[in-house]
Amino acid sequence: MFTNGSIVIYKNQPAIILESGEKYTIQFASGPKLQSATQSVRQKDFVLLCGRPAASQIQPKELLANADDFLKKSQEYLDAAKEVVELLLSDGNAPVAIAELSELVFGGYAPENSWGIYNYFHNSPLFAETLNQDGIYYTCRSEEEAAEIMRKKSEKDNEAAVRSAFLQRLKAKKIQLPDDAKFMQEIEAFALGKSTKSRFLKEAGFAETDESAHKLLIDTGFWPYYRNPFPSRWGLSMQSATQCLSHPPVEERQKLDTVAYAIDNAWSADPDDAVCFDGEYLWVHIADPASTVLPDSAIDISARNRGATLYIPEGAARMLAEESLEDYALGLKEWSNALSFRILLDENGAVKETAVLKTSIKVKRLTYLEADSLCDTPELAPLFAIAERNVARRKANSAVFIELPEVHLSVKQNPEKAEPEISVNKVSQTKSSAMIREMMLLAGEGAARFAFKNNIPFPFVSQDEPNIPKDLPDGLAGQYRLRRSMRSRSVGVTPANHAGLGLGMYSQVTSPLRRYSDLVAHQQLRAFIDGKKPMDKDTVLERISAGDAAASAAVKAERKSNLHWTLCYLKQNPEWVGTGVIVEIKDNKAVVLIPELALETQIACPSGAALNQEIKIIPANIDIPKQLVSFKIKA
Repeated sequence: MFTNGSIVIYKNQPAIILESGEKYTIQFASGPKLQSATQSVRQKDFVLLCGRPAASQIQPKELLANADDFLKKSQEYLDAAKEVVELLLSDGNAPVAIAELSELVFGGYAPENSWGIYNYFHNSPLFAETLNQDGIYYTCRSEEEAAEIMRKKSEKDNEAAVRSAFLQRLKAKKIQLPDDAKFMQEIEAFALGKSTKSRFLKEAGFAETDESAHKLLIDTGFWPYYRNPFPSRWGLSMQSATQCLSHPPVEERQKLDTVAYAIDNAWSADPDDAVCFDGEYLWVHIADPASTVLPDSAIDISARNRGATLYIPEGAARMLAEESLEDYALGLKEWSNALSFRILLDENGAVKETAVLKTSIKVKRLTYLEADSLCDTPELAPLFAIAERNVARRKANSAVFIELPEVHLSVKQNPEKAEPEISVNKVSQTKSSAMIREMMLLAGEGAARFAFKNNIPFPFVSQDEPNIPKDLPDGLAGQYRLRRSMRSRSVGVTPANHAGLGLGMYSQVTSPLRRYSDLVAHQQLRAFIDGKKPMDKDTVLERISAGDAAASAAVKAERKSNLHWTLCYLKQNPEWVGTGVIVEIKDNKAVVLIPELALETQIACPSGAALNQEIKIIPANIDIPKQLVSFKIKA
């Protein structure tokens, strides 16, 4: 039983026992003004500091004040403390109670100074502390132990001072590199989405948001304004997959002599489709990575986690290893392996019959512009004719055709220049690009019908009918409104109508090097034609759902990256003047489409504005971290 008036330590602060019993009533200082407060506690909740009754006028607040005065004089006792350490160490270093140790060092143990004495011993590197129900005891540390503690304390104090100085520089946005780099990396990790909190942002008084961190990194010069953080924020790697596919297996393939044409943009480096017509059948040949990428293999899981190849202006981060392209892309060798869709069309151009075959083919690569110039040749003319019939068939089925401006952004690092070279080029709508689109749609429709006919669990793509307004305007304004009326696509294992394409059933199978769902479709088709058991519906749905979630992140990162580099391009070209087309008028605002940037913006509606009216515009404000740019009409 502790007596009334005894001084104890409760929750790391001094308190005085007012009443003893089964529970103890204690008094302590609380709040910013250190007002007296009482609490009923059990004996195990506190430690005895001074068992002798304190003078009646002593209050917890005074114990705290006396401690401050005592500690200011404590350095005067350092020599005495060192002598006591030598004495106790030489005498066996048995534990010594705080009162006895105070007598040895300070020559007494006054209750009113007990809190200051405790803090002196508690923080001293010379003594090791033990707390128990009987009181507070100390043993002495060796000279080496004390020196090590002092060294660590000095480092910690120095770190605190360095940290404080950094925060002052951060607030002023005047950091010192390279010394401050280790601190700025914490803010960088937050801006890249690699951490959810930033202690430095918070302590310096900045908002803990991606945009705030991004802006601060630019303002301090730690990042150049053109640093692209968006792939990382979406959890995506900007590097291609590294695990190479095995070389294609030796297996029976049908060798075809008819040359197929891989037609794509000039900048394409991973051709995965080629087409030809042999006089009877339309052939759509697709790269065949599923010959070695087996379900649930390490490469398959890696591809599923990526979902799709990430295409950003800086380059491509491929779903499958770059080094494997030579073996699996079409047209990079004299003979290419393919999974081929042999399609027989009826008199209306509809898919009548589809066969899926493993083939070995010869491929000639062409750009869209080259193919346009050859559209009347015997090899390509039938393909253009088939495409025209397919367009007519889909239009008859209420397919929706939208033509909005597209641009190709590219970023190149020039070692002779401090900033990257950004180019924005209009994507031309060529005859051959439209033709290839129809070939891919026919392959997707043919594959869907083949899978349905043979009861193969398969990833089918569908889309509900759009809500197209009756008063659709002409020109870009009409195309803009048409796009907004479209519904989201759905992917599942049950075939359904794809209203946007005007197809009764459809699947995507033409990009297994770039899209994981296409790779799953190929795995199912190969299993069927090899006489093996395909994955069941639940497994297919699980795989394509995971792949589509990852692919969705890639799409969002691509959009964010494209907008980022568009803003950087405008920043690099402050005298830029462009043409905008008014596509919607809402109250006093006009929605303007900028074809040469493939960008949409809003401006104050000019007097007498009309849909499809062209206006000259200039950028008025560019905020790269917030991904905002405003435009105004050029005077």
